[in-house]
Amino acid sequence: MKIPSYFFSLVAIGLFACCSSPKAPESETATDALADSVVADSVENVIEETPMPQAADALFDDFIFNFAANRKLQRSRIVFPLKYNNNGALTTISKSKWKMDYLFMTDEFYTLLLDNANQREVVSDTTIHRVVIEKIQLREQQIRNYVFERRKGIWLLTELQDMPMEDTADADFLNFYKQWSNDTIFQNQHIANDVTFSAPDPDDELNDMTGTMMPEQWPDFKPEMIPGGTIFNIDYGNTSHSEKHKTLIIRGIANGMETSLTFKRDNGKWKLTKFTY
Repeated sequence: MKIPSYFFSLVAIGLFACCSSPKAPESETATDALADSVVADSVENVIEETPMPQAADALFDDFIFNFAANRKLQRSRIVFPLKYNNNGALTTISKSKWKMDYLFMTDEFYTLLLDNANQREVVSDTTIHRVVIEKIQLREQQIRNYVFERRKGIWLLTELQDMPMEDTADADFLNFYKQWSNDTIFQNQHIANDVTFSAPDPDDELNDMTGTMMPEQWPDFKPEMIPGGTIFNIDYGNTSHSEKHKTLIIRGIANGMETSLTFKRDNGKWKLTKFTY
C-alpha cells in the first residue's frame, strides 16, 4: 500500500499547523490542550473540505487513505445500516451510531502482512472489486475485518466482522509474532543462524550496507519499528496463503520509511531470516 502523493500535502498542512502552535516550556497546560484541540479540528476541517480526486477510486490504496482521514467522505462511503458480525452475533450499525474510524491514521505507521513477494504487485490491480482490511489486535487476540466492495466504480464499506484471532488462517504466525515482538528473550531465541539484511550505512548516508548477521548481533542491528500491539493486513482477495513464510512490512505514514521483516517456519518453529530498513 502506497500513500498517494496528493495526500502528503494534507499531512503537511497538519504538521505545519501543529508545529506552529505555542507549547509550554515544561508541561502542557489546559490552555495548551485546548489550543491543540482547536488546531486538530482545523486540520480535520481542511481535510474534510478537500475533495478526493475521482481517480482515487481506481486503486483501493488511494481511496483508503482518504476514507481513514476524511470524516465526510467516510460517512458517505458506508452502506447503512452497516452489517456487523460480532463474533457470530449478527446485527447492524445505524448511521447515527457510527463513530469516525481512523484505522491506522492515528499511528505513526501502518503494516502489511504478505505470504510472498508477488503480493506486492496486487496493489496495482485496478480490476479488484473486494478488499478486506484486517485490524489485528495482538494483545486482545481479536481481529476486526473491514469489508470493502467497489460498486458502480466507487469503494464502499459494506460489513464489519469481529472474530477471535485463533479463527484466522494466520493464527499460528500471529501467536508467534505476538510473543516475538513483546518478549526480548523469546525474540533472540527465534533468529536464524544466518540472517540477511540491508540497512542504512552509518558512515555513508547515501548508501545502504548489506550482509549476513548472526543471532548474537541482533541487538546491534534491530530496527526501531517493531509493532507489538496492533498490526494491519490487507487481503486483496486473490492471494495465496502460506504456512511457512511471512513478511511483515512496516511503513511510516509521515516519513515514508519502511522496515521489512521476513520469517520462515522450519520444523514447526518460526524464525526471522531477513530484514531491511
